[in-house]
Amino acid sequence: MEKRSLEAILETNYPAEYEAAAMNAIDTCLQLQPKERFVMITDEASLPIGASILDHVKKVTKRFDVFVLEDFGMRPMRHMPKDILDALYKAKVSIYACTTQTGELQHRIEMMDVINLNCIRHGHMVNITHDIMLVGMNADFHKVDEISTRLIEKTRKASRITAKTPKGTDLVAEFSPHLNWVKTSGIISPEKWGNLPGGEIFTSPTRVNGTFVVDGVVGDYLCSKYGDLKDSPLEIIIEDSRIVKCFSENTELLEEFVQYCMTDENSNRVGEFAIGTNIALDRVIGNILQDEKLPGIHIAFGYPYCEHTGAKWRSSTHIDVVGRDFDIWVEDEQVMERGKFIF
Repeated sequence: MEKRSLEAILETNYPAEYEAAAMNAIDTCLQLQPKERFVMITDEASLPIGASILDHVKKVTKRFDVFVLEDFGMRPMRHMPKDILDALYKAKVSIYACTTQTGELQHRIEMMDVINLNCIRHGHMVNITHDIMLVGMNADFHKVDEISTRLIEKTRKASRITAKTPKGTDLVAEFSPHLNWVKTSGIISPEKWGNLPGGEIFTSPTRVNGTFVVDGVVGDYLCSKYGDLKDSPLEIIIEDSRIVKCFSENTELLEEFVQYCMTDENSNRVGEFAIGTNIALDRVIGNILQDEKLPGIHIAFGYPYCEHTGAKWRSSTHIDVVGRDFDIWVEDEQVMERGKFIF
């Protein structure tokens, strides 16, 4: 399969409104420097966004590589092509701006293994869209970082966080001082890659009990299929960090979600507990990349980002679930009321 030329990629048309978001990504979030090598991984669906970012990259450095997944074979792509991994080994900064397809988690894990090993400043823009470029990627990430820093100082001292919502979430999570809280505020460092748009703190909890009502979105490939769940929430009953029951009027969603969470022995285990901190966001848009940064709680079942949290177990899956309008208590201090920070 013939690889398209750099010229063809750079000639891709994109809206002028993307320019501010692209500059924010490269200058503010990733802080690309003139002598650093940059790698862009994109796909045909996300090519206009990739091209807008590359236009700004070439103003900063001449040392960059760009790859379009479809140039290497059919999608879904189970493994990351060797040419891309080889380029990443030489890079200091990278972006992955692609749509997700069923069965592609493994190729992203292979990419992340290289990124983590080489401490690459990486922006993960999975399922990036036009709307996210105009809203989430235009956040004041220095302000988001300030909020995230203040919050993580509280959570790192906490052994318990309680979360409730008007739709029925009533959840208690317990934490260990031996597991790390991680900040991904959009200001990306060599120590931890981050999603773009950024805006969350997370860890792997030691124990979670209660009910989580997903009236926002579910993650992975189910997000694009089902979108905003406000009118058909998914209710999840959790005991000792494991899913024990699920309910939803949307029987197709219910069946697919339950099946996903039965993939391996830890696919139904809470691996991530996170608080969104992107204060530029005020509504669910039906896209996990942005919606999980909405101020509030999201949790994920499966892979616990053990390389960052210190968790001692693994899973081949990872699916986030997002709710709305949270009240949150860190120990006995209320830090959020109806989705607004109050500390």
